[in-house]
Amino acid sequence: MQIFQDVINYILGLGSAVFVPLIILLLGLLSGMKFKKAFVSALTLGIAFSGMSMVIGYMSNAVSPASEALATNTGINLPALDLGWTGAASITWSWAYAFVFFAVTIGVNFVMLILNLTKTLNVDMWNVWGKALTAYLVYYVSGSLVAGFITAAIQVVLELKLGDMFQKHIQDLTGIPLVTVTHFMTSAAVLLLPLNMLMDKIPFFNKRADTNALKKKIGIFSENSVMGFIIGLGLGFAAAYGVSGSLNLAVQVATALALFPMISKLFMQSLSPLADAMSEFIKKRFKDREVYIGLDWPILAGRSEVWVTAILLVPVFIGYSIILPGNEVLPLAGIINYSIAVGGLLLTGGNLARMLVLGVLSMPIYLYSATYLAPVLSGLAQETGAVEGIKEGQLITWSSIEGPEFRILFAEAFDKNVLAIVGCVVFLGLFFLLNRYMNNAKVPSERYAEDSKVAVSAKMPTDRV
Repeated sequence: MQIFQDVINYILGLGSAVFVPLIILLLGLLSGMKFKKAFVSALTLGIAFSGMSMVIGYMSNAVSPASEALATNTGINLPALDLGWTGAASITWSWAYAFVFFAVTIGVNFVMLILNLTKTLNVDMWNVWGKALTAYLVYYVSGSLVAGFITAAIQVVLELKLGDMFQKHIQDLTGIPLVTVTHFMTSAAVLLLPLNMLMDKIPFFNKRADTNALKKKIGIFSENSVMGFIIGLGLGFAAAYGVSGSLNLAVQVATALALFPMISKLFMQSLSPLADAMSEFIKKRFKDREVYIGLDWPILAGRSEVWVTAILLVPVFIGYSIILPGNEVLPLAGIINYSIAVGGLLLTGGNLARMLVLGVLSMPIYLYSATYLAPVLSGLAQETGAVEGIKEGQLITWSSIEGPEFRILFAEAFDKNVLAIVGCVVFLGLFFLLNRYMNNAKVPSERYAEDSKVAVSAKMPTDRV
């Protein structure tokens, strides 16, 4: 077991920019690609992940200090320290059972593929730690390790089904064939679905409102770089950065928003040949079957709607932390809530108006969930000694924890909490409803084409008899 852990630790230590491309290289060779072509595809994917990680880090390093300054100016003092996903991941990997979830993830995926219960092959092994975190949370609350493993297995099933239901929408948004996202942050769409269905009935929210549509209405102000500059400038002034500091932040955010679409093209360039090879491979061996490649969420990072939503919600996140009674978390490392932005993008097809409203309405859930998580994550950190420099009694947490309602409801349900059991039933009911909703929904390009036809016909004069 120790040798296995050492091997996995070494591979994980290479980073996702090496680990995931290695898997893609193997898949390419197994699918019949020539080594040269498979290697170039894998290397290009590694470059894409590395580039996207650099720009995301650049964005976070620019926005997080401004957020902290904004919070400091309010004079708030909250006890739980937000370490973000990186802190949560490092602590979770230190748990003795964490590495077992590679087997859980692969095993469940394999069985579902064999039984034709999913079309998604999840190669995003980098995020196995998310299943381990779920298991530990359930174990911590219920006292049952078995319950933790069961819940983690359920999470794997949900991730694969989310990959299935969102695939055609992700392909339409990114232009990459046969690729989907298996990161659990997409489960945010479950929680957002009822609100989105309500907005379906409100005419204002049924107008096209992605960034491409904005270009026709507000011209230069809808350009990624200009939007980034304006948002960064506003955040800088709100954080009392002064003119110089605010202008520098504005340029930094503008830089990130300008680079995201450029790097996202590398994902398409690297994955399209693999998708073609896998499609041919599957057709030869399984009639009427196709397999989707499940990847991490950054393949969607080229959509500017994600970043416009995430950054505009930063002051809202801090504002909620100040006014919500019972909240103990000041969002810092997790201040950019990718779950709301990515889940909202997939659910609405990039409708910015809807994404922002959904974010404002759902954000308190993340703060209360992070407050709930604080003693759990702090307990695991103390048990494993994974975090150095943390004072005794200091609470640590993750302000934008992914899938919080799923994790907490199942933890409490296994602890025989009746309300939580009802909540689990409601959550799974909403999940099935989301599956039907997304399978019936038109992909964004079809929705936009329909909007254009309606707009043109509305402008045309009617014939008089």
